[in-house]
Order: sequence, then C-alpha cells, then structure tokens
Amino acid sequence: MAELHDLTAVEQGEAIKAGTVSPAELTEHYLGRIERHDATLGAFLTVTPELAREQAAQAGREALAARRDGRDLGPLHGVPVPVKDLHAVAGVRCTLGSQVYADHVPDRDDHTVVRLRAAGTVMLGKTNTPEFGLPCYTENTLAPPARTPWDLGRSAGGSSGGAAAAVAGGLAPVAHASDGGGSIRIPASVCGLVGIKPSRGRVAGGPVFHDVSGLSTQGPVARTVADAAALLDVLAGPATAADPYGAPSLPPGDTFLAAARREPGALRIVALPEPPVPGVALDPECRAAFDGAAALLRGLGHQVDELALPADDRLLASFSRVWEVIAAMAPVAPEDEKLLMPLSRHLREAGARVAATEFTGALYAFRMLGDLIAEALLGTYDMILTPTLAQLPAPVGGLRNDEDPAAEFAGLAAYTPYTPLYNATGQPAASVPLHWTDEGLPVGIMLGGRYGDEAGLISLAAQLETARPWAARRPALW
Repeated sequence: MAELHDLTAVEQGEAIKAGTVSPAELTEHYLGRIERHDATLGAFLTVTPELAREQAAQAGREALAARRDGRDLGPLHGVPVPVKDLHAVAGVRCTLGSQVYADHVPDRDDHTVVRLRAAGTVMLGKTNTPEFGLPCYTENTLAPPARTPWDLGRSAGGSSGGAAAAVAGGLAPVAHASDGGGSIRIPASVCGLVGIKPSRGRVAGGPVFHDVSGLSTQGPVARTVADAAALLDVLAGPATAADPYGAPSLPPGDTFLAAARREPGALRIVALPEPPVPGVALDPECRAAFDGAAALLRGLGHQVDELALPADDRLLASFSRVWEVIAAMAPVAPEDEKLLMPLSRHLREAGARVAATEFTGALYAFRMLGDLIAEALLGTYDMILTPTLAQLPAPVGGLRNDEDPAAEFAGLAAYTPYTPLYNATGQPAASVPLHWTDEGLPVGIMLGGRYGDEAGLISLAAQLETARPWAARRPALW
C-alpha cells in the first residue's frame, strides 16, 4: 500500500487542497520517519517538531478556510520543506555546520525563509551541511555524516548533502538547498534527485552572510522536476531594491511549475564530455551516463553536437582564490579558530593572503568567461550537456584529508570539475538522475542554460523525466 511519502510534493499539496490529507497528518508522518531513519542518514542537524506542528496547524486552518471560501492555495501549501543549516530561521539554532556556531540562534529569518513561511510550507528542521558549506561532502563534528540512501557507505555529497539525504530517504518531500560551487547539483547526482541551481539573482540572498562574489545561490532538491520547479517558484524573487543582482522576470502569470508541464521544442544542444580541469579522468560510468543522455536527447528530436574543448586550469585557479576569500570572510573569533576543521583553517589562511587585486581579477575572469560562453556556445546552442561529476559517489570520509587539506582541496576539484563553471558565470544549471550503475548507484547528468532561462531548462528536464522516469526508483530504506 502506498504511503504518504510515496506522493510527490505537488501531489501532497493537491491532497491538502482537496482535504484528503491534512498538513498535520503529513507532518507527523515525516517526523516519524526522521525519528526512525535520521540516525542512519545524517540528514538533519536540528529537528524542530514543535515549530513544524505549529506551522502545520496554521496551514490546516488556512486550507480549511480556502476550501470554504473557494480560494486557491499555492502548490506547496502545508507541505514540509526543511531548510539548509547555512540559512537563518528566527529562533532556531543555525550552526553553519561548525562547532563555532553550535549554540548560535538567529533572531531573524533569511529572505528565503520568509518566502517559505508565506507559501504556507512546514519546516521540519535544519539539514546537515559541512562547515560553512566549503567542501563537496557533508561531514562535520556536530552530527553523523550525511549518507546517500542508495549505499549507506557512501557520502550524500555536499554541501547540501543533508537536504539531499532527507529527500532521497523519504524524510522530506522536497528541500531547500544552496549552491556555491555545485552544492545542490553534487548531492542531487549522488542521491538520485533533481537539483536546480538558479541564475544569479533569481533568489535573493541574505540579509546575513551575503556572498559578495555572486557564486552562491539557493534552490531546490527534489524527486521530480515538477516538485523542484514548484519550490523554485516559492524561493524566487528579489528581497529589496538593494539586491545586487536580479534575473529577468518570468512573463506575467507564468511559473516554473507551468514550465515543467510544457514541451521545450526542438533544441540545439552542445555536449561537452571532457573535464575542463587538466589531468582529471572521467569515470566510465559517468561517461556512460553522459552518452545515454545524449542519445536520449537525439531520440527526442534535439540536435546534439559533441565538442571537445581544451582543458584550462585558469577557471580553477580563479575559483580557488575566490573560495579562499569566502572562507576567510566567515566571522570567527581568533580564539575559536582552533575549533575549525582542517580544511576550513587551510582555506581561511590562504584567503587571508589573497591580494585585493588578485580577488578582483578572479571576479573579472568570471565575468569574461560568462561573456565568452554566451557568445561562443550559447550564441549557437540553446543548452549545454555535461556529466555532473567526474567520479561515482565517494565513500564516507573518502574525500577528506585532515592531514593535508591542500591535497584535499585539489582532490575536490578533480571530483567535481564541471559544476563550478555555472557559479562563475551565473547561468542556471540542473542535475537530473538518468543513469544508475549495475550496483544501484545513481549518476547524474547536468544541463546548463542561458542566463535567466530556468524555464527552458526545466521544460527540457521534464521532457527527459517523461521519457525515462526515475521517481519510481526507491532505495532499500524507503
């Protein structure tokens, strides 16, 4: 018999509108699953049952009144949506994945949390993240590591690994996440999910810990494209007139969820299989996922041209400098530096040595790269296809090197050479789970679109999902 967590997030919202399921019933179901499975998955840093029940009760009252008055509700009204623990929820512990902030309780919401509240969603808790979101695994000294439910010996990726573990393990229907170098798309790939990194400026950051580099943004991880699109509709939009970036608005009345329900048309797609970082090898299964996606796209009527671009380490060098500065900007008192993990200390020390001219030169290189891609590739093609990762999901602890964090950071670049490009350029990108290995490990492929064209990206991803459905696949603990 189907259970509540078998329903997609959009289906759950429809059931709440119809009155066949209450937000309170749905919330209790997920709180029970968290209690049973989270110690295994490491999805949450903080669970908030009291707040979740309070929000569910309010959502239930609003749904009852809407049915009585004939008013519509948003697609995710009453649906549980946990928040990544890099982002503030007033009155709830926000650790940033660090011992330094183990007892930090903010007194105001991040802008995206304000939107989640306004949409009537229910917050189950704060999902696991590595310290300050710096590495692409989710391991810290506060909680068990986040694991992919497809193989509990392997990492859920990062830095939104807790969010992905929660959704893939059936502990939440959809989750808020963030991405500064691949942190939505990496865990989506290793957990068999859809992960969308929106265009720069699509989702307002702050009001605390603004990323002045423009690398980071927030977005959804979900089991289906429609669920991801519905959550992006909630998260998207400016916060104030002072927002430093602003993506083009959708046409009046249009939504990302509507884009998931329409055909993309025949597209020209450039396929770039080779890692852009010199010396990085592509795992055969990741290549097979890429080849399968290219073949599927051709079968759906799209033009797919495979090109080989020369590897260039200049993007990696620029990204590394900016990432080091971001690490150094995290407010940590000198006496608390000893509490940090080795990689964080290494990056902060390196960031303190980056000259202002070097930092601004790296940001300038990002803008030049965006212009180059817009003209040289997306002037001819509509979308870009690449692998999401160069390697299969890593064992828990397999990406860490506490004895040599410099070597660890270099290894992270080899694990995920494709994803940082879109953070540098500000383009939207999505990982979708089209491939599984014979051992049952998910392998994502990545689509990148023109700046501001999340709608086109979502339509194409939805077409792939219709052609090769993946949501019916379930890990053993489901």
